Amino acid sequence: MPVTTTGKVVVMTSGGDAPGMNAAIRAVVRKGLALGLQMWGARRGYEGIIDGVLEPLSSRSVSNIIQRGGTILHTARSPRFLEPAGRAQAAEVLRANGMTGLIAIGGDGTFRGLIRLAELWDGTTVGVPCTVDNDLFGTDCTIGFDTAVNTALEAIDRIRDTASAHDRIFLVEVMGRQAGFIALAAGVAGGAEHILVPETRTDLPAIAKSIAEEQKAGKTSQIIVVAEGDEAGGAVEVGQKLKDLLGVEFRVCVLGHIQRGGSPTALDRILATTLGAYAAETVREGVSGQMVGVVNGQRRRTPLADAVGKKKPVDPAILKLVDILAR
Repeated sequence: MPVTTTGKVVVMTSGGDAPGMNAAIRAVVRKGLALGLQMWGARRGYEGIIDGVLEPLSSRSVSNIIQRGGTILHTARSPRFLEPAGRAQAAEVLRANGMTGLIAIGGDGTFRGLIRLAELWDGTTVGVPCTVDNDLFGTDCTIGFDTAVNTALEAIDRIRDTASAHDRIFLVEVMGRQAGFIALAAGVAGGAEHILVPETRTDLPAIAKSIAEEQKAGKTSQIIVVAEGDEAGGAVEVGQKLKDLLGVEFRVCVLGHIQRGGSPTALDRILATTLGAYAAETVREGVSGQMVGVVNGQRRRTPLADAVGKKKPVDPAILKLVDILAR
């Protein structure tokens, strides 16, 4: 197995930010240095690589960042990298600078980019799953998910106080364009009466009937958690449709980007540290085209093509419990 003991390895963050990115950068850099690698950082993800914005990273470069949200390397979505010329330029920059490895911290789009880059550049590529959506196959949790759920849960708890005080029904929209993991976790933890996720078909007439029955039985306030990507629409659209069906007012709260910021939880810091160090080990071993993750408490490598190509399901048993527990 090839070993890049004295190689030059770039770490970058790409796509949407997530709490724990800095903790992952810290672990990648310090573990890499301990393994004898030269560590470099790329500013603003693929954009920085295309522009050649690379800088050496020392142990001191990543001091006092484990507790910080965002990313010290900054991040961006790169339209240029979507084009063949942009990818060719990125590959040439890596070759010209003598880079032998690239560790990308991000989500689905970031890893698809790694796969395309590997077609043009023969360095070792490794992905660290860091996205609040938790939608990558090959790891039980992605870095940032736990913090996002707890942020959403705190908001739901506060909204429930107001809903109860005013006998109102609130729709709370959380992130999740293609996956309902945040909605399901925050909704169950917050005791939501209904949870709408992209993975299941939403039957609004059935929900309206259930709301009416619950009101008749004496329930005066309710919380409905809506993943932004549910096929019935976001919280605003769902609220209007339910109003048309029931003839009652719904209050809507869209949590938006507050779920992506803030100091990471202990669980996210530990996961980021574990996976960041594992990514450095993987590059050191020359094992390319892999995403590092944790499955059933064990570190595991998954081919990048599987990480983005295979569907990670929500737990159907939890979904079935929602209606029972909300009665």
